[in-house]
Amino acid sequence: MAVSTSFPGAKLEALLLKCGSSNAATATATTTTHLSCFCKTRKTLVQSQRGPIRCEASSASDVVADATKKAASVSALEQLKTSAADRYTKERSSVMVIGLSVHSTPVEMREKLAIPEAEWPRAIAELCSLNHIEEAAVLSTCNRMEIYVVALSKHRGVKEVTEWMSKTSGIPVADLCQHQFLLYNKDATQHLFEVSAGLDSLVLGEGQILAQVKQVVKVGQGVNGFGRNISGLFKHAITVGKRVRTETNIAAGAVSVSSAAVELALMKLPEASHANARMLVIGAGKMGKLVIKHLVAKGCTKMVVVNRSEERVAAIREEIKDVEIIYKPLSEMLTCIGEADVVFTSTASENPLFLKDDVKELPPATDEVGGRRLFVDISVPRNVGSCLSDLESVRVYNVDDLKEVVAANKEDRLRKAMEAQAIIGEESKQFEAWRDSLETVPTIKKLRAYAERIRLAELEKCLGKMGDDINKKTQRAVDDLSRGIVNKLLHGPMQHLRCDGSDSRTLSETLENMHALNRMFNLETEISVLEQKIRAKVEQKP
Repeated sequence: MAVSTSFPGAKLEALLLKCGSSNAATATATTTTHLSCFCKTRKTLVQSQRGPIRCEASSASDVVADATKKAASVSALEQLKTSAADRYTKERSSVMVIGLSVHSTPVEMREKLAIPEAEWPRAIAELCSLNHIEEAAVLSTCNRMEIYVVALSKHRGVKEVTEWMSKTSGIPVADLCQHQFLLYNKDATQHLFEVSAGLDSLVLGEGQILAQVKQVVKVGQGVNGFGRNISGLFKHAITVGKRVRTETNIAAGAVSVSSAAVELALMKLPEASHANARMLVIGAGKMGKLVIKHLVAKGCTKMVVVNRSEERVAAIREEIKDVEIIYKPLSEMLTCIGEADVVFTSTASENPLFLKDDVKELPPATDEVGGRRLFVDISVPRNVGSCLSDLESVRVYNVDDLKEVVAANKEDRLRKAMEAQAIIGEESKQFEAWRDSLETVPTIKKLRAYAERIRLAELEKCLGKMGDDINKKTQRAVDDLSRGIVNKLLHGPMQHLRCDGSDSRTLSETLENMHALNRMFNLETEISVLEQKIRAKVEQKP
């Protein structure tokens, strides 16, 4: 099937033309050499027979042979161009995820990759400006940095996104490749569903990740590049997350980073000190508020909260009754640390709040907790400088250390995870069927446009035969008649092209019908649509 490769700026066209020029030059050089040799031989022969004369031109048969060779060379080049363009445009768009998570990437690298929520629309715009990326979404949390895209070309898309991540984070591509994971289509779908269900979290079934997936959809609404495929994927992931939690009760126990942080702190403290340990929470945002709630749930009745402003702390105090919550401003943070046994940090600061030199001269923790102060940092980027670990008087834990809490109930986790996987498998099939059903949309548009062109052409002929004095009422009646005939003729084919993706048998039949209509009416939907997408990407470039 011939495919146009003439759209401006196409790298493939330029490459092929370059190759073509090179081939043509080689062919010309070869032909010249051949003719030169031919003339030399012929000259010698003629000289021996008739004496000295000029070198004669080739015979008619030699000219025809040479022309045939040239034509074959050009034909081969055109076939190569068509074949390469065919492979390029026939490749179906792929849903992909390029990610780095707590399971394989150290926190030092994740904090460089982290993108604040306010920057997600900008990141989507930048990703979609890449040559082979159609749609995009960013899922950036303390435990993961994942880029979801719809790519016109799988391998080119991975290369472009990886280079973009390197550029924005300052991490070399080689280092990213050592830690990142790549998943395509069904595997990418299943991964996001597992993430939304809490199966990929350090703390099984944590509720916070589902809220973060919802936030991706909320922020993406109206953003150019958060398109039908990616939007549909994330919305379906929310449905899966809710269903898994409802049907498996996977959220029982420690189900968030904040609750795991509290459990980790209590695991590290002597049990006798739980009731009297002095608790300090730095940051009263979403995570800080959850830490406070989990401390209260564990029996803590008094704590100090350091925050930039008092309003949030006052609101928490109003919500949680019968607990003494003391507000302190950031200016008194170091003093508060010196008076605490356990310090939780959960702020949005992009730089450490304190380093070793800030803490080493502070009074030690009480003997009741062993004389060593605990820092539990659940922020990414980290709020507590890693250099604090050098001090004998402190113990520092971050989100990577929550794995210890995760391992507490392994048997129950595996049982619930198996139940959740069955649900995810079922939902993955439904989503893939829905995505496959989208393939028929271009065919529906093409078929209707094809019929409309024929209708308008025949209508124009008909009105021309009826003369110039035909009134508007009659014109309208003829136009309505032609529309009615076309609509009734298209009704059957259109019904057989529409499918909601819920029934795999119906979907298979629908796709067969689509391919049959493409052949019958020469609609060339798949190639022409992808050509339009590629052309649009090229035309967007300045």
